[in-house]
Amino acid sequence: MSASLSRRWWLAGGAAFVGLWLVVLALVVVKNLPEADPGVPSADSADAGFARDMAVHHQQAVDLSFLVRDRTEDEEVRRLAYDIINTQANQRGMLLGRLEVWGLPTVSRKPPMAWMPHHEETGEYEPKDGSLMPGMATNTQLDKLREAKGQAAEVLYLKLMTAHHRGGVDMAQGAVDLAEDEQIKDLAKGMVRGQRSEMRLMADMVKARGGSTQE
Repeated sequence: MSASLSRRWWLAGGAAFVGLWLVVLALVVVKNLPEADPGVPSADSADAGFARDMAVHHQQAVDLSFLVRDRTEDEEVRRLAYDIINTQANQRGMLLGRLEVWGLPTVSRKPPMAWMPHHEETGEYEPKDGSLMPGMATNTQLDKLREAKGQAAEVLYLKLMTAHHRGGVDMAQGAVDLAEDEQIKDLAKGMVRGQRSEMRLMADMVKARGGSTQE
């Protein structure tokens, strides 16, 4: 075999070996790449959307309850307000905690409730006067609660909180149906049970104070 032919065979064999080595190296690299954690939802998921929206929703419930606590001496209303403050502040911390664990933002450019399919069908809720989501009180209603005292403040608070819970239950049920994270689903189930129970209690409390449960 001539020297030039031998050299061409050597070059071809070397190129084939290098090519095979690169393929093997690529396969090793791909195999060792960190896989996306299947337990971490996307920023647009129902899990993340619910956590963000309900954290905001809960914050207003806490604010409403602090307002009425300072405007009445009625122990039953003050006890309810205290329970709502503690329960919803704790749940809000859990929701924000899940977002932190997932490494997801606590705010979104999308409108609230965009993660719930039925809102796409019926139209987005249009925020008005500070009410960002269904059930949330408006700034005008908050001002009325700040000005009210005694039984007037009690009845107004109970009505506002009933509407607030109604919107919250709808959102929480959406998370029960759509979320995939077990902690979020369990938290949402607890909200549905707890807020429905409080709605029944508040209806009785409104009647006991001479108010109407009608909108």
